Amino acid sequence: MSFNSKKATVLILCIALIILSGKEPLRASEEMGDRDKHRLSLDSQAKTVVFSGQEKMHFSVSWSGGVKIGDLVLTLSPNPAGEGLVIRARVTDYGLFHFFYPVDDTFTTVIRRPWMLPSRYEVHQREGSREIHRLTLYEQEQGKVWYRKHQHPLTLFQFAGPVYDEFSAFFVTRALNLQTDKEQIIPTFVDKKRHKVAVQILARERKKSILGQKETIKVMPKMDFKGLYDKDGDTVFWLTDDACRIPVEIRSKILIGSLVAELVEYSNPACQQLSFTKKNTL
Repeated sequence: MSFNSKKATVLILCIALIILSGKEPLRASEEMGDRDKHRLSLDSQAKTVVFSGQEKMHFSVSWSGGVKIGDLVLTLSPNPAGEGLVIRARVTDYGLFHFFYPVDDTFTTVIRRPWMLPSRYEVHQREGSREIHRLTLYEQEQGKVWYRKHQHPLTLFQFAGPVYDEFSAFFVTRALNLQTDKEQIIPTFVDKKRHKVAVQILARERKKSILGQKETIKVMPKMDFKGLYDKDGDTVFWLTDDACRIPVEIRSKILIGSLVAELVEYSNPACQQLSFTKKNTL
């Protein structure tokens, strides 16, 4: 099996497109309306924790939970250039797979309060002998999105409401007010279109993880598009059922077997004493 970053990276992108719902609202909520009347309901405490601005998640990506093929590191930090926060994701190959298909992909999103909508999203992909650059600029109030690949001219897209990119959608998903009787929708700009992404809750499970035994919500996103990376089958993931909303494992089906992203390192001072690292994983 040769390493294909399109398959590995789909794990984190699928996280980004998930909308959660749970048993009942736990705390005071906030709501965001857009021009087509859809609303996003956030949990105030989860929003404070998730967007505290000092978080790091490291996932080990393997084939069917066995052979490790890559690493995925996701961070959230203050924007050094000024207003807002910066989400950075990096996907790299691992071990001998570097010689078959070297990969070093970086995704950077600048988000702004109060709804953590993106203002800038930049992609640098280095895969084998290829190098790809994509830039997306957002004018959320005007409903405008400007998109460019490589050095081509910017192309304008206009929509009836705000849009998230894959990674800002992931973070705001974790701050949602969880309710089983109210479907949540996150509008997301993917494949040059504004998609309304929902999710199916499969179960509530107690799951072993680097954080110990945790109560989790098992969810599956409903996606009608491929995104930056081809999706060959369903993706499911487990999110801790608490204010930190930590994704502890993600599984994505492929033609043969599945890809598994396991959380092996996590830190966020806003999660009080939660700070765990599995040794010898880097």
